[in-house]
Amino acid sequence: MLSACMLSACAPHWRAVSVQIAQRIFLDNLEHDNLVEETVEQVYCLGCSKFLADRFIEGVCPLCNYEDARGDQCDKCGKLLNATELLSPKCKANKEHMVEKRTSQHMFLNLPKLEPALREWISASSTTGKWTENSIGITDGWLRSGLKPRCITRDLKWGTPVPMERFKDKVFYVWFDAPIGYISITANYTSQWEQWWMDPKHVQLYQFMGKDNIPFHTVIFPASLIGTGKDWTLLHHVSTTEYVRLPHARAYA
Repeated sequence: MLSACMLSACAPHWRAVSVQIAQRIFLDNLEHDNLVEETVEQVYCLGCSKFLADRFIEGVCPLCNYEDARGDQCDKCGKLLNATELLSPKCKANKEHMVEKRTSQHMFLNLPKLEPALREWISASSTTGKWTENSIGITDGWLRSGLKPRCITRDLKWGTPVPMERFKDKVFYVWFDAPIGYISITANYTSQWEQWWMDPKHVQLYQFMGKDNIPFHTVIFPASLIGTGKDWTLLHHVSTTEYVRLPHARAYA
Protein backbone atom coordinates (compact mmCIF):
# COMPACT_ATOMS: atom_id res chain seq x y z
CA MET A 1 0.00 0.00 0.00
CA LEU A 2 1.35 3.42 -0.94
CA SER A 3 0.32 6.53 0.95
CA ALA A 4 0.98 10.02 -0.36
CA CYS A 5 3.86 10.44 2.07
CA MET A 6 5.43 7.14 0.95
CA LEU A 7 5.63 8.51 -2.57
CA SER A 8 7.94 11.29 -1.36
CA ALA A 9 10.89 9.11 -2.31
CA CYS A 10 9.63 9.08 -5.90
CA ALA A 11 9.65 11.90 -8.45
CA PRO A 12 8.43 15.28 -7.11
CA HIS A 13 5.51 15.20 -9.57
CA TRP A 14 4.31 11.91 -8.11
CA ARG A 15 4.29 13.30 -4.60
CA ALA A 16 2.55 16.51 -5.70
CA VAL A 17 -0.30 14.56 -7.33
CA SER A 18 -0.65 12.26 -4.32
CA VAL A 19 -0.72 15.10 -1.81
CA GLN A 20 -3.24 17.00 -3.94
CA ILE A 21 -5.70 14.08 -4.03
CA ALA A 22 -5.40 13.34 -0.29
CA GLN A 23 -5.86 17.00 0.62
CA ARG A 24 -8.82 17.35 -1.77
CA ILE A 25 -10.62 14.42 -0.12
CA PHE A 26 -9.97 16.00 3.28
CA LEU A 27 -11.25 19.42 2.16
CA ASP A 28 -14.35 17.91 0.51
CA ASN A 29 -15.21 16.24 3.82
CA LEU A 30 -14.61 19.54 5.60
CA GLU A 31 -16.92 21.38 3.20
CA HIS A 32 -19.65 18.79 3.82
CA ASP A 33 -19.29 19.17 7.62
CA ASN A 34 -18.05 15.61 8.01
CA LEU A 35 -15.02 16.60 10.09
CA VAL A 36 -14.95 17.74 13.71
CA GLU A 37 -12.18 19.23 15.81
CA GLU A 38 -11.45 17.78 19.23
CA THR A 39 -8.84 18.02 21.96
CA VAL A 40 -7.12 14.68 22.44
CA GLU A 41 -4.50 13.17 24.69
CA GLN A 42 -1.42 11.74 23.01
CA VAL A 43 1.69 9.94 24.17
CA TYR A 44 4.76 12.18 24.31
CA CYS A 45 8.27 10.75 24.75
CA LEU A 46 10.45 12.91 26.97
CA GLY A 47 13.60 11.17 25.76
CA CYS A 48 12.81 11.62 22.06
CA SER A 49 11.24 15.08 22.66
CA LYS A 50 8.27 14.39 20.40
CA PHE A 51 4.80 12.91 20.14
CA LEU A 52 5.09 9.25 19.21
CA ALA A 53 3.48 7.71 16.14
CA ASP A 54 1.07 4.91 17.08
CA ARG A 55 3.38 2.14 15.86
CA PHE A 56 6.21 3.48 18.03
CA ILE A 57 4.25 2.90 21.22
CA GLU A 58 3.86 -0.49 22.86
CA GLY A 59 2.06 -1.53 26.01
CA VAL A 60 -0.54 -3.82 27.55
CA CYS A 61 -3.88 -4.20 25.74
CA PRO A 62 -6.68 -2.97 28.04
CA LEU A 63 -9.04 -5.63 26.66
CA CYS A 64 -7.06 -8.89 26.63
CA ASN A 65 -3.89 -7.92 28.58
CA TYR A 66 -1.58 -8.84 25.68
CA GLU A 67 1.77 -7.31 26.65
CA ASP A 68 3.01 -6.30 23.18
CA ALA A 69 0.00 -4.39 21.85
CA ARG A 70 0.78 -1.45 19.56
CA GLY A 71 -0.51 2.08 19.87
CA ASP A 72 -3.12 1.54 17.17
CA GLN A 73 -4.06 -2.13 17.43
CA CYS A 74 -3.73 -5.30 19.49
CA ASP A 75 -2.55 -8.16 17.30
CA LYS A 76 -3.84 -10.76 19.74
CA CYS A 77 -7.51 -9.77 20.10
CA GLY A 78 -7.73 -7.50 17.04
CA LYS A 79 -9.07 -4.47 18.91
CA LEU A 80 -8.26 -1.10 17.33
CA LEU A 81 -6.83 1.17 19.99
CA ASN A 82 -5.90 4.72 20.77
CA ALA A 83 -2.35 4.87 22.09
CA THR A 84 -3.51 6.48 25.33
CA GLU A 85 -5.62 3.39 26.09
CA LEU A 86 -2.55 1.17 26.45
CA LEU A 87 -1.56 0.16 29.96
CA SER A 88 2.11 0.75 30.87
CA PRO A 89 2.94 2.43 27.52
CA LYS A 90 6.58 2.53 26.40
CA CYS A 91 8.52 4.15 23.59
CA LYS A 92 9.44 1.42 21.12
CA ALA A 93 12.67 3.20 20.15
CA ASN A 94 13.91 3.13 23.74
CA LYS A 95 11.82 1.50 26.44
CA GLU A 96 13.86 3.24 29.13
CA HIS A 97 12.56 6.65 28.05
CA MET A 98 9.86 8.26 30.17
CA VAL A 99 6.56 8.91 28.39
CA GLU A 100 3.60 11.05 29.39
CA LYS A 101 0.22 12.15 28.07
CA ARG A 102 -0.15 15.62 26.55
CA THR A 103 -3.12 17.31 24.88
CA SER A 104 -3.30 18.48 21.27
CA GLN A 105 -5.98 19.67 18.83
CA HIS A 106 -6.88 17.28 16.00
CA MET A 107 -9.39 16.70 13.22
CA PHE A 108 -11.73 13.71 13.31
CA LEU A 109 -13.77 12.00 10.61
CA ASN A 110 -17.35 12.16 11.88
CA LEU A 111 -18.25 8.49 11.48
CA PRO A 112 -21.53 8.75 13.46
CA LYS A 113 -22.84 11.31 10.95
CA LEU A 114 -21.71 9.18 8.00
CA GLU A 115 -23.01 5.94 9.53
CA PRO A 116 -26.45 5.80 7.80
CA ALA A 117 -24.94 6.14 4.32
CA LEU A 118 -22.10 3.80 5.27
CA ARG A 119 -24.50 1.13 6.55
CA GLU A 120 -26.52 1.32 3.34
CA TRP A 121 -23.39 0.87 1.24
CA ILE A 122 -22.04 -2.00 3.40
CA SER A 123 -25.35 -3.86 3.19
CA ALA A 124 -25.38 -3.65 -0.61
CA SER A 125 -21.67 -4.19 -1.27
CA SER A 126 -21.15 -7.11 1.12
CA THR A 127 -24.04 -8.94 -0.55
CA THR A 128 -23.42 -8.23 -4.22
CA GLY A 129 -19.64 -8.38 -3.80
CA LYS A 130 -19.72 -11.55 -1.71
CA TRP A 131 -17.33 -10.39 1.01
CA THR A 132 -15.53 -13.14 2.92
CA GLU A 133 -17.10 -14.21 6.21
CA ASN A 134 -14.49 -12.60 8.45
CA SER A 135 -14.80 -9.30 6.53
CA ILE A 136 -18.52 -9.22 7.23
CA GLY A 137 -18.09 -10.31 10.85
CA ILE A 138 -15.44 -7.74 11.77
CA THR A 139 -17.30 -4.93 9.97
CA ASP A 140 -20.56 -5.87 11.70
CA GLY A 141 -18.71 -5.86 15.01
CA TRP A 142 -17.64 -2.28 14.43
CA LEU A 143 -21.20 -1.25 13.58
CA ARG A 144 -22.71 -3.05 16.58
CA SER A 145 -20.32 -1.38 19.00
CA GLY A 146 -21.29 2.04 17.63
CA LEU A 147 -19.10 4.14 15.35
CA LYS A 148 -17.19 6.97 16.98
CA PRO A 149 -15.37 9.96 15.42
CA ARG A 150 -11.98 8.79 14.18
CA CYS A 151 -8.88 10.97 14.50
CA ILE A 152 -7.25 11.51 11.09
CA THR A 153 -4.37 13.88 11.95
CA ARG A 154 -1.12 13.46 13.86
CA ASP A 155 1.62 15.62 15.43
CA LEU A 156 4.42 14.31 13.24
CA LYS A 157 6.96 15.97 10.96
CA TRP A 158 6.87 13.40 8.14
CA GLY A 159 3.74 12.82 6.09
CA THR A 160 1.06 14.54 4.04
CA PRO A 161 0.46 18.08 5.39
CA VAL A 162 -3.00 18.98 6.68
CA PRO A 163 -4.27 21.85 4.44
CA MET A 164 -5.43 24.13 7.26
CA GLU A 165 -3.45 27.09 8.60
CA ARG A 166 -4.06 26.16 12.24
CA PHE A 167 -2.88 22.62 11.53
CA LYS A 168 0.08 23.47 9.29
CA ASP A 169 2.48 21.58 11.58
CA LYS A 170 0.38 18.40 11.52
CA VAL A 171 0.07 15.58 8.98
CA PHE A 172 -2.59 13.03 8.08
CA TYR A 173 -2.86 9.81 10.07
CA VAL A 174 -1.53 6.98 7.93
CA TRP A 175 -4.83 5.05 7.84
CA PHE A 176 -6.63 8.08 6.43
CA ASP A 177 -3.85 8.78 3.95
CA ALA A 178 -2.62 5.30 2.96
CA PRO A 179 -5.77 3.90 1.28
CA ILE A 180 -5.99 7.09 -0.76
CA GLY A 181 -2.67 5.87 -2.15
CA TYR A 182 -4.64 3.38 -4.25
CA ILE A 183 -6.16 6.35 -6.04
CA SER A 184 -2.91 8.32 -6.12
CA ILE A 185 -0.86 5.54 -7.67
CA THR A 186 -3.46 5.26 -10.44
CA ALA A 187 -3.33 9.03 -10.99
CA ASN A 188 0.45 8.84 -11.26
CA TYR A 189 0.05 6.14 -13.90
CA THR A 190 -2.60 7.86 -16.02
CA SER A 191 -4.21 11.29 -16.23
CA GLN A 192 -7.49 9.45 -16.87
CA TRP A 193 -7.57 7.98 -13.36
CA GLU A 194 -11.11 9.26 -12.74
CA GLN A 195 -12.40 6.80 -15.35
CA TRP A 196 -11.41 4.09 -12.85
CA TRP A 197 -12.04 5.71 -9.50
CA MET A 198 -15.16 7.78 -10.21
CA ASP A 199 -17.22 5.38 -12.31
CA PRO A 200 -18.87 2.87 -9.93
CA LYS A 201 -21.42 1.82 -12.55
CA HIS A 202 -18.75 0.32 -14.78
CA VAL A 203 -15.77 -0.39 -12.49
CA GLN A 204 -15.59 -2.88 -9.61
CA LEU A 205 -12.89 -2.70 -6.93
CA TYR A 206 -11.47 -6.02 -5.64
CA GLN A 207 -9.09 -6.08 -2.67
CA PHE A 208 -7.14 -8.77 -0.79
CA MET A 209 -5.61 -8.39 2.68
CA GLY A 210 -5.07 -9.79 6.16
CA LYS A 211 -8.01 -9.52 8.54
CA ASP A 212 -6.30 -6.87 10.70
CA ASN A 213 -6.79 -4.37 7.86
CA ILE A 214 -10.51 -5.01 7.36
CA PRO A 215 -12.03 -2.02 9.23
CA PHE A 216 -9.71 0.44 7.50
CA HIS A 217 -11.02 -0.73 4.12
CA THR A 218 -14.67 -1.46 4.93
CA VAL A 219 -15.36 1.45 7.31
CA ILE A 220 -12.82 4.28 7.40
CA PHE A 221 -11.72 4.48 3.74
CA PRO A 222 -15.22 4.18 2.22
CA ALA A 223 -16.59 6.62 4.82
CA SER A 224 -13.94 9.19 3.87
CA LEU A 225 -14.95 8.85 0.20
CA ILE A 226 -18.70 8.89 0.89
CA GLY A 227 -18.15 12.03 2.95
CA THR A 228 -16.88 13.96 -0.07
CA GLY A 229 -20.33 13.86 -1.68
CA LYS A 230 -18.78 12.55 -4.92
CA ASP A 231 -19.53 9.33 -6.78
CA TRP A 232 -16.41 7.28 -6.03
CA THR A 233 -15.75 3.68 -7.02
CA LEU A 234 -16.03 1.93 -3.65
CA LEU A 235 -15.03 -1.55 -2.54
CA HIS A 236 -16.99 -4.31 -4.28
CA HIS A 237 -15.32 -7.57 -3.24
CA VAL A 238 -12.86 -8.13 -0.40
CA SER A 239 -11.04 -11.38 0.35
CA THR A 240 -9.41 -11.46 3.79
CA THR A 241 -7.19 -14.10 5.36
CA GLU A 242 -7.07 -15.44 8.90
CA TYR A 243 -3.96 -15.81 11.08
CA VAL A 244 -1.83 -18.90 11.52
CA ARG A 245 -0.56 -18.69 15.09
CA LEU A 246 2.88 -20.15 15.73
CA PRO A 247 4.67 -20.34 19.11
CA HIS A 248 6.73 -17.19 18.55
CA ALA A 249 5.38 -15.68 15.36
CA ARG A 250 2.31 -14.99 13.30
CA ALA A 251 1.56 -15.56 9.64
CA TYR A 252 -1.42 -15.05 7.37
CA ALA A 253 -3.32 -18.00 5.93
